[in-house]
Amino acid sequence: MPALLRTAALGAAVSAFVFASGSALAQKKYDTGATDTEIKVGHIVPYSGPASAYGVIGKTEEAYFKMVNENGGINGRKIKFVSYDDAYSPPKAVEQVRKLVESDEVLVVFNPLGTPSNTAVQKYLNAKKVPQLFVATGATKWNDPKHFPWTIGWQPSYQSEGLIYAKYLMKEKPNARVAVLYQNDDFGKDYLKGLKDGFGAKSSSIVAEESYEISEPTIDSHIVKLKATGADVLISITTPKFAAQTIKKMAEIDWKALQIVANVSASVGSVIKPAGYENAQGLLSAAYAKDAADPQWNDDAGMKRFFALLDKYYPEADRLNSSVVYGYGAAQTLTKILEMCGDDLTRANIMKQAANLKDFTPDTLLPGVKINTSATDFAPIEQLQMMRFKGEKWDLFGDVISGETGNH
Repeated sequence: MPALLRTAALGAAVSAFVFASGSALAQKKYDTGATDTEIKVGHIVPYSGPASAYGVIGKTEEAYFKMVNENGGINGRKIKFVSYDDAYSPPKAVEQVRKLVESDEVLVVFNPLGTPSNTAVQKYLNAKKVPQLFVATGATKWNDPKHFPWTIGWQPSYQSEGLIYAKYLMKEKPNARVAVLYQNDDFGKDYLKGLKDGFGAKSSSIVAEESYEISEPTIDSHIVKLKATGADVLISITTPKFAAQTIKKMAEIDWKALQIVANVSASVGSVIKPAGYENAQGLLSAAYAKDAADPQWNDDAGMKRFFALLDKYYPEADRLNSSVVYGYGAAQTLTKILEMCGDDLTRANIMKQAANLKDFTPDTLLPGVKINTSATDFAPIEQLQMMRFKGEKWDLFGDVISGETGNH
């Protein structure tokens, strides 16, 4: 009899445990912006204004989430993507982000673009405890989990990239006379700091620095001034419109300096084609993503998925535009995070998962470039590879370099 009782008691305990864990698993946790059927994702990007070339990022992300939704969503939930134009203007960014958080009630603000715009909304989002997730700028300040636990970057930092260019020049062109053209804001100054850190004791290699405002219609006069310094290297820390102007103007005034262009403006479609392929020969930059203009990726499984997405959901996209490749990679990373969250769609869990990526490789990243984050490291991508423009495409050369320490 006692044995039977024992068995019955054990059976009851087991079924109680199964019931308890079952209900724990079934317990869904939501913050504002998430339900059983929907996840609201907010986004800002310049669809107009001086940096409107980046608008295609939002359109690509919209196409990606459309594909996700048509394939059943994420754990059965559809993504509602709410994207606004901030015209690359900080006051407009503040207005649009407040609208996303307070009126649209989004769960996260995802991939907001531009250093000035993100700087303007960072304190607000952190005070509201709304994830400022995978910021679309490489400023180092997004990697500060201690002071801004709700902000995380995505692309390599501008300082890392500047460091890599300085190291390259010291090795390949030790007597270079370097001129720097930079945008007069946090974006430009961050790159400049990386360059100077990279040159270290040899920072006297930089013979001229010229800044421009994004409100200037043309930067031709700056290029003429820099040529007069006798520099034989120009580092162009510019956004697409001004990068194209720089390439054109250098050709016009026959300035044969070696030109390095920041990765954010290395797009064949939005920069080099408008500037003229013939004017961009020998141009240098660094990359972390595959170039859709490069036939070497035609049989690459990841790029096949990228092209398939464009064919079906965004056929009018310019495949040569690196911003399209960028939007795909960022959207794929958000999708991965939301999958990792399961049924715990709280803002705190989203940040926890975003800080827990291990060797994640979106379809569009170069081989060897992986996304890694931790609770103390909010810089997802930290590797780049140098590339040179030849013909109508970029040719990668050298090893994948970590900009974190400048080591391989």
